[in-house]
Amino acid sequence: MRPIPNLPSWLLRAAIGVANRWPWLGRTINHFAINKLVNASRERPHPWSTVHDYISWTSLTDQRWSSRHLPAVELSPDLPPTEALVGLFARDLDDEQRYCPKSTCLFPAFAQYLTDGFIRTRMPRGDESEDVRLQNTSNHQIDLCPLYGRLPVQTDALRLGSEAAGSRGRLKSQVISGEEYAPFLFAADGTVKAEFESLDEPLGIEKFTDADLRAHIFAFGGDRANNAPQIGMVNTLFLREHNRLAGEIEREHPDWSDERVFQTARNAVIIIFIKIVVEEYINHISSSPFRLRADPSVAWDAPWNKPNWMSTEFSLLYRWHSLVPEVFQWNGQSYPVHATLMDNRLLLAGGLAASFASVSGQRAGRLGTFNTPEALLAVEKNAIDQGRRVRLAPYGDYCAYVSDGKRRPTTFASISSDPAVVDFLSAAYQRPEDVDFYIGLFAEDPGANSPLPPLLLTMVAVDAFSQALTNPLLSKHVFKESTFSRPGWEAFNRTRSLRDIVDRNCPSGAGKGRISMTRKEWKYSW
Repeated sequence: MRPIPNLPSWLLRAAIGVANRWPWLGRTINHFAINKLVNASRERPHPWSTVHDYISWTSLTDQRWSSRHLPAVELSPDLPPTEALVGLFARDLDDEQRYCPKSTCLFPAFAQYLTDGFIRTRMPRGDESEDVRLQNTSNHQIDLCPLYGRLPVQTDALRLGSEAAGSRGRLKSQVISGEEYAPFLFAADGTVKAEFESLDEPLGIEKFTDADLRAHIFAFGGDRANNAPQIGMVNTLFLREHNRLAGEIEREHPDWSDERVFQTARNAVIIIFIKIVVEEYINHISSSPFRLRADPSVAWDAPWNKPNWMSTEFSLLYRWHSLVPEVFQWNGQSYPVHATLMDNRLLLAGGLAASFASVSGQRAGRLGTFNTPEALLAVEKNAIDQGRRVRLAPYGDYCAYVSDGKRRPTTFASISSDPAVVDFLSAAYQRPEDVDFYIGLFAEDPGANSPLPPLLLTMVAVDAFSQALTNPLLSKHVFKESTFSRPGWEAFNRTRSLRDIVDRNCPSGAGKGRISMTRKEWKYSW
């Protein structure tokens, strides 16, 4: 994900321009680049999981437990308490929040929506052991479960389930102010509607007692999809795309049943989503000017094409809380971040296209140290605790893991060039070798031309490509027009960005507002 070194900038620009426009050369470079990125780590299946500290049949087969790239280690008894480490993320109240030069708030919104579908650490219930925190409830696929639900019974609850002409294959929805949204979850008396009792309870809903706020909680497939209006916004977009495609498929195949129309539309929406993951999201975080492409043939004969199994490292490295600004702009008004949580009224007030433009018009925070909103500092502590609970190897071991042993920090200054970060680490840890995985990920200097620091960028790329392009719908014998129908296949091929999907699913199109994860003002530094 780094630019080709040792070339004059004019020659590099010209070469990248040709590669981005010449299909044969572009495909060749794309295959090479993706394979190089994925091969930074071991191929799945990993020998270990969070169930045991050693290799066992359970660790190799039971996907209720997260896999792990490196085995568990005995933690140093001299590690600082996690309460003391939260200070690395806290911003002095007198300091202004630092902003990312490249990213808009659409970037963290999409990142959260993407990962909420498969990074699902299980929380203890009742008298359950804390050990269940080492488990997950993931399907281990990019399957759009925030939209469709994790379980078949949840999918059934969200479907309209009608054989009537003009309604086959649809998800349940309602129209508000001329726009389509999911139905509301709660009945007038405040209880969950009987038809939605199989859905997971929205995470954290018990903390929100305002009756009007609760009345606007959507019946979504994911328990985190109502967490913020930005997340509900993305889920609403793909609900509309599903129902739009179902309508096109039914018109082309009036003899097809509700079941076949639904399943075909679902197939198409999932691969459209994966295309956005690669061609908009991954290209945004990439530091390379070469635009990577969602070409599934890259994985067809690759040795890393193995069944997905989410890793405990992946679940930790996606805690990007400092990207979240302290104040959000919605419909021309400012709201503290905590005041937007679970509040879908902000989405409904502006409509979908205006919401995407509003989120795209605001800068994301700078990912890293001393920049997390105060309301999210407790979540940072939970992440550090989780890493220790599963006894993750230290940060330096992962640096060596993805570099064939070539990059292992030997001083605190080799982790960061920021004196404040170096001072913090040297005061907290006795040796750089002891730095926690989670701490090191975010203590690193930001990468050039990317919102992510180097180790984080490398590990995101490894898992993103090896999980996205190995999706069953992209496999050699499945990825063809008949799997998705002509309307679904055409929609996949003409989609390049979220803006394309917004444009075909809003009453007046996408409008004139900019819809992008990348700021208009940002330029690549050659």
